[in-house]
Amino acid sequence: MFFVLNSIKLFSQNGSAKDTVNFIYYPDKIMVRTNLSTQTDAYFLDNGKGPDLDLQTNNSYKLFLSVDYKFIGFSYGFYPNFFGGNNDEDLKGKSFVSDYNFRFFLGRWIQTAQFSKAKGYYVANMPDFDPDWIEGKDPYFQFPDFKTLQYEMSTSYLFNPKFSLKSITSFTEWQKKSAGSFIPSLIYSYNRVTSKSETLDGKQKEFDIRLAAGYYYNFIIHKNFYIAPHLAPSIGVKFLNDKSISSGVQTVEKETYFTQNLEGGIKMGYNSDRVLFGASLNFNSSSYKEDKTTAVTNDKVYGLLYFGYRFNAPEFISKPVEKVSEKMKM
Repeated sequence: MFFVLNSIKLFSQNGSAKDTVNFIYYPDKIMVRTNLSTQTDAYFLDNGKGPDLDLQTNNSYKLFLSVDYKFIGFSYGFYPNFFGGNNDEDLKGKSFVSDYNFRFFLGRWIQTAQFSKAKGYYVANMPDFDPDWIEGKDPYFQFPDFKTLQYEMSTSYLFNPKFSLKSITSFTEWQKKSAGSFIPSLIYSYNRVTSKSETLDGKQKEFDIRLAAGYYYNFIIHKNFYIAPHLAPSIGVKFLNDKSISSGVQTVEKETYFTQNLEGGIKMGYNSDRVLFGASLNFNSSSYKEDKTTAVTNDKVYGLLYFGYRFNAPEFISKPVEKVSEKMKM
């Protein structure tokens, strides 16, 4: 909270007239959305000396519930048990995931904060390790105590004032005319990976910082429809601290790696004053080389369906937010 309040003070701007030529505003509406995603978390070890290792969480669908109002947004993601695609635990084991996201639109500055954790992975490329393995019958190699924990924040700046990032993310306003913008971002994160077995107790801590050069464009079609592609390559540095105990022997490694990331996708949908819906296809790939023959990658490719509804904000929400907005001159 201390960070958020100081960010608002730092990035706040003097009030100015609303641009009604390029945008439609929904100042008194709360946007509630349901997002159904095929997103999975995966770690891929590209081993030049032996079989590659493809670790994945056991889920087919991920559900996000989002609420956005004025310059603040929040979403929560989890694996729903009521979908049949997440119930093959007898072969792949159990996976648990929770994902919390906060968004703050501070003038042309965008600040995000994310916390996510996952537990339970399985080896997806079983034929590489057991040629006699039969899909759908034999169980996968499982790592039930393989856990990942991530804290990530990003600070971004929107260069083109005639482009609305809100119109394709929080949907608290709508773009009237097609436009795009260069949006550079500074992304900083802390990751912790732990794994336990009978003979191994490993803990790995990662500190990452990277700079992304993103470009977003929103094509407006017949006033109510849109198609919005984006691409954001980035480079950075990873500081890694690995501590493991194997058969009673402890080893500690500290390394620094250069990282490369590529994120992108395309979104399309329909918007009205009350109801909106759409779909998107997204990808996110990050990698770094541990040595000359080994590379670690984390790839995510997923589709998403969303449905949203706008309704009038009740006074117990609108009044305190309005006070903060006026005080900070948002």
